[in-house]
Amino acid sequence: MDVLRPTLIRIGGRVYRKNLIQEQAYQHEEEEDFCAGPGDCADEPCDAFVVEETEKGFQCRVEVPSPLYKYIIGKKGETKKRLETETRTSVSIPKPGVEGEIVITGQHRSGVISARTRIDVLLDSFRKKQPFTHFLSFALNQPAIQERFLQFKEEVLEKCSKDHGVSSSLFQNPAKLHLTLGTLVLLNEQEIRKACDLLQRCKEDFVDQIAGGKPLTVEVAGVEYMNDDPAMTDVLYAKVHMKDGSDRLQVIADQLVERFVASGLMLKEWDRVKLHATVMNTLFRNDPSAEERNNTMTGKSSCKERESFNSRNILKLFENFYFGEVQLDSVRLSQRFSSDASGYYATSGQLTFS
Repeated sequence: MDVLRPTLIRIGGRVYRKNLIQEQAYQHEEEEDFCAGPGDCADEPCDAFVVEETEKGFQCRVEVPSPLYKYIIGKKGETKKRLETETRTSVSIPKPGVEGEIVITGQHRSGVISARTRIDVLLDSFRKKQPFTHFLSFALNQPAIQERFLQFKEEVLEKCSKDHGVSSSLFQNPAKLHLTLGTLVLLNEQEIRKACDLLQRCKEDFVDQIAGGKPLTVEVAGVEYMNDDPAMTDVLYAKVHMKDGSDRLQVIADQLVERFVASGLMLKEWDRVKLHATVMNTLFRNDPSAEERNNTMTGKSSCKERESFNSRNILKLFENFYFGEVQLDSVRLSQRFSSDASGYYATSGQLTFS
């Protein structure tokens, strides 16, 4: 064997070396001794999941949202067949659209662990490519804020409409003004329930103590742009801060995201949440229902080429524009591309401060 040129295996866009040494003819020894000890699993992450011993060998179950089945099956079933052949296991997948568990069975514990590990790699890779479905948000759509926002829009169009790229189509829907804490990909009801349960645990663990069981009084004032050049702006946002000068809002936001990242429901984006309320976004130019992404690495792009706008005059004239004061009393698990009776995003679950 040429150890410098091992066989390569491609799984989910990633490349792995095939270790031929372990495949040499030592079958009888492997059957008797492999993984004989309770802590010996050939460097596989044994503790990451449960492998059950059965009458015919070993078995492992993994909960997978039905939209991800196709990535394990592959084109014409090729990915699943290759996985089963290389790990010497059988992988049972529910019918398309039917929520359930994928069951991995095999005669050898090592093979079942290897198959499960590869499936986890596939799922992780393709989950990151899914467009986000939900996001944690603070609603800023109180009537007084909406009224001031519409005044801001009117004045910007009156004074800056001749600036490159500025048009009425760039402005946020006032009923959907919000702060985004982080985005999530929740692909079935079970994952939504998991996110809702985690929100309630966060309330008990730290939110109630920080908020003191009362709404947070926040002021929305001033505008700023996201990118490096104000002449080529894609997102203009309103700044927010606690009226009492504390950092309680920031602390709650950071700790919530930290918990959701640790649970696997959210990808880590930044060390701190950037608290901002989008007021103008070039995504809205072609799609009024679009929402900006906090993390451009996650999911698919929701628009084609963006046409930036020149925000220099807006920043100059409205640098300290006062949008108003708002009482934040809940964190919502908001559903993308949806609306409730108030015009805000439909809420799948929420954490209340009182």
